[in-house]
Amino acid sequence: MWWARLRLELFSRYGLFWALGLLILALSLLSPYFLTPSNLLNILRQVSVNAILALGMTVVILKAGIDLSVGSLLALAGAVAAGFALSGYPPALAMGMGVGLAVILGALQGLLVAYAGLPPFIVTLAGLTAFRGLTLVYTDGRPLTGLPDPFLFLGNGTLLGIPVPVLVMLLFLFLTHVLLRYTAWGRYLYAIGGNEEAARLSGVPVARIKVFAYAYSGLAAGLAALVLTGRLNSAQPTAGTGFELDAIAAAVVGGTSLAGGRGTAWGTFLGALIIGVLNNGMNLLNVSAFYQLIAKGVVIVLALLVDRLVRRR
Repeated sequence: MWWARLRLELFSRYGLFWALGLLILALSLLSPYFLTPSNLLNILRQVSVNAILALGMTVVILKAGIDLSVGSLLALAGAVAAGFALSGYPPALAMGMGVGLAVILGALQGLLVAYAGLPPFIVTLAGLTAFRGLTLVYTDGRPLTGLPDPFLFLGNGTLLGIPVPVLVMLLFLFLTHVLLRYTAWGRYLYAIGGNEEAARLSGVPVARIKVFAYAYSGLAAGLAALVLTGRLNSAQPTAGTGFELDAIAAAVVGGTSLAGGRGTAWGTFLGALIIGVLNNGMNLLNVSAFYQLIAKGVVIVLALLVDRLVRRR
């Protein structure tokens, strides 16, 4: 009996590490190029945008919400930052304006959810279409190119041999971990996701926490926008299309419950890594893009089944 409990404990606590380890082992056997330093750094660089978005998404999902607008918000924030930089504003100020706009629009969605009582799915779905439309209007449907060097450094630069996008991702991971693990705001998020009414009766400022969660997701979208814009050396009006689904997938694969109240920043990070490693491995093995979509869908369903199994035990 004790052995069964130990196996369950190890599985529930370290299952993601095992899954990632097995995936890396299998791909290193199948492709001689997979386990090279340059490819591993490339995986981390490619994962950075999705991981940043997924960490913001995790904060929203923990309080039993959803944010479908992050992909469009990313495109709008990147376009605004690039537009102001190209207009002659200092790059740091332009970047701050792009991120600030994403935080404000995220908080606005939170206000509609928390104080107007609108369903998160509908509010953020409306945000998905409205922010994309604003981006197309602002850019006139054309990419903004010729960005100054600070943008390029943020997307393609290295510091002490580590790609800057990876450093941005790790800093945001640390920030999210501290927020969820060591602050009252983090405990409130779990409480609301577990039982909103009980949290309200316990004195938790539910409405304010909801607004904060969507603002934090907006912050993630703004940071991801700067990294992606710098990497592409342009602000694309179609950037971020479908990214919201990848962010949700990373959070779910990482053990965040869509019902709220359960999940961690590190779990989401590992979920993003698993999806990134899977994508990279399938590219190295020349797997058709059609089959790659099927494989990602299967991984997400398996993650949900494992999540349900662990919760039943």
